Amino acid sequence: MSLLIESEPSQLPVLEEPEVTIRLDKVSVRYRVPHERIGTFKEYAIRTLQRRANHDEFWALRGVSLEVRRGEVFGIIGRNGAGKSTLLKVVSQVLRPTEGRVWLRGQVAPLLELGGGFHPELTGRENVFLNGTLLSHSRREVEARFEPIVDFAELGEFIDAPLRTYSTGMVARLGFAVATAWEPDILILDEVLAVGDEAFQRKCQARMRAFRDNGATVLMVSHNAATVHAMCQRALWLDHGAVRALGVAVEVVTQYQQANAG
Repeated sequence: MSLLIESEPSQLPVLEEPEVTIRLDKVSVRYRVPHERIGTFKEYAIRTLQRRANHDEFWALRGVSLEVRRGEVFGIIGRNGAGKSTLLKVVSQVLRPTEGRVWLRGQVAPLLELGGGFHPELTGRENVFLNGTLLSHSRREVEARFEPIVDFAELGEFIDAPLRTYSTGMVARLGFAVATAWEPDILILDEVLAVGDEAFQRKCQARMRAFRDNGATVLMVSHNAATVHAMCQRALWLDHGAVRALGVAVEVVTQYQQANAG
């Protein structure tokens, strides 16, 4: 399956190379930020109609172009506010780019926020089925993967406790276990490996390597340069929404660390 996302739809060819699963072509994302706090949507609408709502323009991404290939673990690094999460949201189809185009080939499984799609008042068991449904899996498919999900998350008897009683690490384990219970064509991770103990992080890394070996594409954001160095073949360094460096992971990480030393 191929998918084209762009700022303005048009009749354009989809991916030609079978090994390319993600392609961004001059992607930009602009946010409009009000000058002053507006309490309600009604007030905002009235001010907009009266042309009294003043905004600043903020470009979270500017002209980002890249290709990610099948079986590649691709890392994205940068300081807070660099546009990393915005880029993942564009690829995950959560945001439509203001300018540019995005091509995707295959099924996408995004894990953009730990516990995203979970309900705190439901039990872990109920949240597994809820999250599985949100990922377009049937109840029968979730039932078939339920025990492996619980085993990977190491929740045991806690699986029937309300999610609000879970620690951050427990929610992280459950979220990752559900998102990766089915091997997607494209797995998108936003700082997931930064949460949890070392043993859990090693399990996550092992699963990602297995996905890579089976031909899946992994797109990940991490503040941990060592993780990007160890897991990724190539990497992108974003700085204020623009591409600062793109290439072999070890080289990009070295440039990033040297620029931010001290």
